[in-house]
Formats: sequence, structure tokens, C-alpha cells
Amino acid sequence: MAQEPIIWAGVTPQTESQQATDSNMQINPALADLLQRRGQQHVLRFWEELDEAGQKRLSEQLEGADLDLIASLFQGNLEQPDWSELARSAAPPPAMRLVDRAQGRGGGLGVTPAAAVERGAAAFAAGEVGVLLVAGGQGSRLGFDHPKGMYPIGPVSKHSLLQVHLEKVRALASKYGANAPVYIMTSPITHDEQAAFIAQHDRFGLAEDDVFFFCQGTMPAVDAKTGGLLMADKDSLFLSPDGHGGCVAALAGSGAIDHMRRRGVKHLFYLQVDNPLVPIGDAELVGYHLLAESELTSMAIAKQDPQDKLGNFGMIDGRMNVIEYSDMPDDVAELREPDGGLRFWAGSIAVHVFGVAFLERMLGERDALPFHVANKKVPYLDEAGSLVTPDEPNALKYERFIFDLLPKAKNPIVVEYAEEEVFAPLKNAPGAPKDTEAYVQRLMLAQHRRWLEAAGVHVADGVDVEISPLYGLDAQGVASRLAPKTTFSHTTFLQPDA
Repeated sequence: MAQEPIIWAGVTPQTESQQATDSNMQINPALADLLQRRGQQHVLRFWEELDEAGQKRLSEQLEGADLDLIASLFQGNLEQPDWSELARSAAPPPAMRLVDRAQGRGGGLGVTPAAAVERGAAAFAAGEVGVLLVAGGQGSRLGFDHPKGMYPIGPVSKHSLLQVHLEKVRALASKYGANAPVYIMTSPITHDEQAAFIAQHDRFGLAEDDVFFFCQGTMPAVDAKTGGLLMADKDSLFLSPDGHGGCVAALAGSGAIDHMRRRGVKHLFYLQVDNPLVPIGDAELVGYHLLAESELTSMAIAKQDPQDKLGNFGMIDGRMNVIEYSDMPDDVAELREPDGGLRFWAGSIAVHVFGVAFLERMLGERDALPFHVANKKVPYLDEAGSLVTPDEPNALKYERFIFDLLPKAKNPIVVEYAEEEVFAPLKNAPGAPKDTEAYVQRLMLAQHRRWLEAAGVHVADGVDVEISPLYGLDAQGVASRLAPKTTFSHTTFLQPDA
């Protein structure tokens, strides 16, 4: 589907001759009155210094900000459950455990892995499954001055995270004979560069109608003491992405939901761009989702330690929730079952399958996803127009989280996977104990070595072999291409034309 260029803040590009050096543009009286009533009139202090484009930019941003909502959030009108207390009444989630999957049993869901794979594969073959890829983050924590999705994570190939994910989707289309459209959620600061990057690489082989970009919304940051809107520049508020939970509204506003209807997409496989191990479109996961008639299915890994920094899936009053590790009391986190395993074992890795109809229903509920508040360091303009870079947290940011949909979903379920097969997020700069480039690449190479050895292939000690998704999506796919007793004695990148 041809998409119109996205113009942020309603401002179209201007030539130098079109730009005004000064302007008599007047602020909307109703907006000026609202700013006065909300004590936010300071955002207009530089109005007369701005050219027409700057005045329009600021006016558009202010018109787009829900000042009443921001005031309400600052005054503390946030839904903040007492998670510590709720955790004490929580129960483990309905789940398909890894041991049952490995032994081919129905387990807690009463659905065998074979039945799940068959059902999931049928959904893909029918073109009913799409992919929702969240890619709004910058790589600044990694020392990478570009969107994180462009990070060259391939241990041998140096392919980007985006290429790894999109080639997995392309391989799925080849495997099932039906294309799966990818809905890529960007943010205002990453959109243009990522769109250009993917276009430059011809969408990594995907058809034009199979890649749909949409941008998440933003929320202004406010001063933590006064609630005043913070200015990033004389013509701009400090706006930050409204969280991965913002994807629900953004899907509808961008036309992505309409695109799904046209394509017949009924289910979305959701993942975040920083994790190259995600088995995108895993038929077994999708099959459990469909056979359990679930509206929201989540991939989980087993926590190895009660204090692992993962959200905890649990049932509270009969509804699925994610209890953040920081909200889980130590004594509850350490509870054990009779077999010695953790009672709250299911750690969230931000991989889900959503029913599209469920997302559409949530669009009709204004408060389906509550806002959460975070205290952050935010640079801002002071009264003199000088940029101040604070040393301590000075601002409140508001965002929504996608897992807050869980309590509203019918028949939510959890499926356990082995961590080393599905979870290696790139989050930290070198020197951290895990989730660094070296850590992620080590897990990628270890997974590929396991696939090769399962196919009866020998990989010499110290030799790195990376496998392109187009060569093989899994151990079975790799085995179908290689003769047993093949030996790799030097670093290799396996791809279809190799």
C-alpha cells in the first residue's frame, strides 16, 4: 500500500525563500486561555522571537498536547495499584511448560505441541498472521548514534537487527507460501532514518505492501516540582515517546488496522527490535494461542533466581497481570512449589501474540492502558533561553506499557521457552555482565552451533558459524540443507547463495 510521507508536527518542509524571519501569527485564543488556566503560559515566552515555521511548530505541539490529562497525571490521578499487596494473593498463570513441550505432552493447556504447530502453520498459510515490530528506541546507551534497529549485530555478517528480523519474516513467507506483513512502530526521532535505511536495502526482499511504518505518539515531559511543561527549544516542547503501549492507538491512527483488515490479518506476533533471538512467527506459539482461543498469548522464560530482573506473570483475581520485579516482595518472589521450583517462575520477555479483534476492542476503551510515571533527567530551556543539562532527575515522563492489556484479555496464556533459544536483548554497552553486543553475539553463535550439531555437522572448536534466516529458520531448516558429517573449520556466514 502506498503511504503518504509522515510530516511531524504538521509542518511541511520549506525552502529558504519560503521561511519568514518574523511573523504576526497569533496563538489560538482558546489555547492561550487554556495555557493560562493551567499555569503553562511560560511556553509562549519566546513566541515573538520565532519565525512563522517555529510559531506553527510550537502551536501544533501545544494543540496536540492534552493539557487537562497532563495536569491530572501530575496531580497524582494515576492508577497505581498496591502491587506488593496484590502479589501476595497472586497465583501462577495458566501455562504450557517447557518440559511438557519437550516430551510432546498437552501439559497445562491440554494442547500437544504437534497440534499447536499444525494449527499455527495453517494460520500462516492462510495469511492470517502479521508481525508487529517495535523499533522506536535509539542506540545511545550502546554508544551508537542511530536507531537501535540499525545496529550491526550479526557476529560474522554484521547484519543489522532490522535485517535479521525482516529476513526471518521473508523466510516465513517462503516456508508457508503466504506473506506476513510487518508493522514497524518507530518514534519521531527514529522514523525517518529507519524508513530510509530499509528503503535503501529494498526492504530486505519484502514486498512494498508487506512493510507498514507507523509512529508511536508522544507525551510532554513536565518539571517534577511544578508540573510545568519543559521546553527542548524555543519552538519545541520536550516530547518523549509514550511507551510501547502507545502502539494500540498508533495502529489505528496510522491506518495500520485498516491495512490488516484489507490483508485479512487476524493475529499479530509482537516483538521488540533489540532481541535477535526471537523465533518470529513460531508456529507452535501461534497454535497454542488459537487452540486456547486466547486473545493474548505471551512467551515466557523460567526465572533462574527469585531476583531476576524480569516482570512476573501471575493471576490476580482471575486476571493475568505482569508484576514488575521491583514491585514483587522478596518473600513472595522466593516462594517455592513442592517440587522446589519457583512459584512465580514465568518471566516476561516482551514477546506476545495478539488477536487483532482484541486490539480493536481496546481502542474503544479510553483508559484501556493506564499511564505510568518515571522520574528522569531531561535537558530544558531556562527563562533566559539557555539549555540546562541537569545532574539529577528533574522531570516526569508518562508512558503506557503493552502488558497492561493482559488483565483485559480473554483466556490469556503463557508458553515457556528456553532462554538461550529466544532471549538475548541488546541493551548495554561493553562492560556490563550481560545484554551487551558480545553477549548477544555469543548466544546467536551458540544457537547456530546447536542447530548444526543437531544436523550431524561438525564445527571445529573456536570456529564461528552464523546462519542467515534465509538459509534456515531453525534446526530442521538447517538440517535440510546440509549433508551429515559436513565440517566447518573456518569462520563462515551461511546464506542461500553461499
